[in-house]
Amino acid sequence: MSAEAVGMHMPAVVTLDDVAKMNAADPNGHRYETSPEAVLSVMPPPDSEHAIIASRIFAWLIMAGWPAEQVLQAVGVRVPGPSGDGGRIPDITVWRKAPSRRVWSAVADLVLVVEIVSPGSETMDSVTKAREYASAGIPRYWVVERDGAQTVTLHEPGGDGRYAEHARMPLAWLLQTAPADHLDA
Repeated sequence: MSAEAVGMHMPAVVTLDDVAKMNAADPNGHRYETSPEAVLSVMPPPDSEHAIIASRIFAWLIMAGWPAEQVLQAVGVRVPGPSGDGGRIPDITVWRKAPSRRVWSAVADLVLVVEIVSPGSETMDSVTKAREYASAGIPRYWVVERDGAQTVTLHEPGGDGRYAEHARMPLAWLLQTAPADHLDA
């Protein structure tokens, strides 16, 4: 289908319900997200390198004792903003307690969001989502680069409503530490 045909059938305002339906209907695994300002984003399906990185972080958290129902992959997060709510689907989320069974979970008990950078999503992950997650009050945000070291940048609140870089290290180094060294339960 052409971009023109899609545009003709797109509603004027895309709601979180619309985005959930788009995610459910996509046969190719794209992720549809929206910012609190109602800007629609389409993310490509994850490739095998992306899946391996996510699996390694997920296993590290589970092996360290985080309950499986509190460490989730690709779950919808409702991101509040001044003019409405957006919906993001982080690669990994860690929760104080299991979120309710909804398509878009509230950020109240969210401890950590991890985004694995895909080709073309660098600005989205390092700037746009960092701003949104910090504004929503999510305590920790990690960005995993797809460079040779799979560099992980750990962000914490900086006191000005933004994140500050707390540490930067290769994924292999991070996985040699304990999650408790980086996260408040």
